[in-house]
Amino acid sequence: MDSQERLTQFGQRLLRARKAAGLSMKTLAGQVGLSANAIKKYEHGDNMPTSTNLLKLAQALEVRTEYFFRPVNVTLERVEYRKRSGTSQALLNQVTGDVMDQVERWAELLTLYPDSIKPVPVFALPKTLPSQVSADADIEALAEQMRNAWALGMNPIPDMIDTLEARGIQVITTDVPANKKVDGLAGKVGDMPVVVISSNYPGDRQRFTLAHELGHLVLHGRLSEGLDEEKACNRFAGAFLLPEAALRQQIGTHRNAIEPRELYMLKHEFGVSMMAILVRLRQCGVISEALYKQTLLAFNGAGWRTKEPGDPYPQEQTILFEQLVYRALSEWYIGESKAAELLGQSLSHFHRERKLGGMDAFAHRPEPHPAGYTASAQSGRLSRH
Repeated sequence: MDSQERLTQFGQRLLRARKAAGLSMKTLAGQVGLSANAIKKYEHGDNMPTSTNLLKLAQALEVRTEYFFRPVNVTLERVEYRKRSGTSQALLNQVTGDVMDQVERWAELLTLYPDSIKPVPVFALPKTLPSQVSADADIEALAEQMRNAWALGMNPIPDMIDTLEARGIQVITTDVPANKKVDGLAGKVGDMPVVVISSNYPGDRQRFTLAHELGHLVLHGRLSEGLDEEKACNRFAGAFLLPEAALRQQIGTHRNAIEPRELYMLKHEFGVSMMAILVRLRQCGVISEALYKQTLLAFNGAGWRTKEPGDPYPQEQTILFEQLVYRALSEWYIGESKAAELLGQSLSHFHRERKLGGMDAFAHRPEPHPAGYTASAQSGRLSRH
């Protein structure tokens, strides 16, 4: 990379980090003691900050300095947001910036593994899926077919994140405060689907978002003309999380009344919101349209459409990235500094995290790398010589 390319890359990353932080040039300049014109020149690739100003920029934008020079640059394609109307572009920029930072760290980590090792599976849909989906009954059947193909049976899915990651779908959690405006987003990096959920929502909403995005992957290109894909994906998500057969077994084939406590208990068994269960009861013909509307009015009156009663369903967490960082470390594919950088931690914090019960489990491990290996200063990869 020549000097101009380095300047251009730095400028692009500074711009993205500033937008992700929700700061204007003037605000950022004020925080680091520079002029807005200086920030503009950095972002346009005209100048490079001094090491002192680089540190100030990194601290103000809450990124590590390595972020500006990361060798892996990926493109997130076919980005679709699950957002509410009126969501500001500034908020979308913040979410996108956080997601792109995580996607790039993911991509860099995978490049540090040897070509002979595939730490994550390749995503592929079952070849037996129908080519066309024409009605709601087809969507229900497709959800059941996906469950069967993935050997999930009809029981509750204990961990949706693990279910998707085990099939090659990259799941990312963003901590950007969304103010109930953004549920998540989906896209692709190469052939790998990427699904993003917000950490600001309860687990049942996260799970529905994950199932909805799986619906897009499954239904895309299969829907007959006239079927709305968003509505179809909602139907798929409900059927995937709570199959009709399981619902009827739990609550009966026909009901003239429903106790709220029943919905609450089903929510905590299947990880689906009470509102989504109510919708499933209507979709599967277990309750009448009249009873659905009556219960819906009661939900509205109690404020349950905004916040459901009782304990929220626990949030889901993804630990695959961290696991693969530690695996790469233990297999000598990377060193401690690169591991800390990938995890977005200082080296001292990383050292503390590695200790379990106050004991350094790697006290006798030779550092910085085993005999016969060298570390690339640019990539952080350990390679045999």
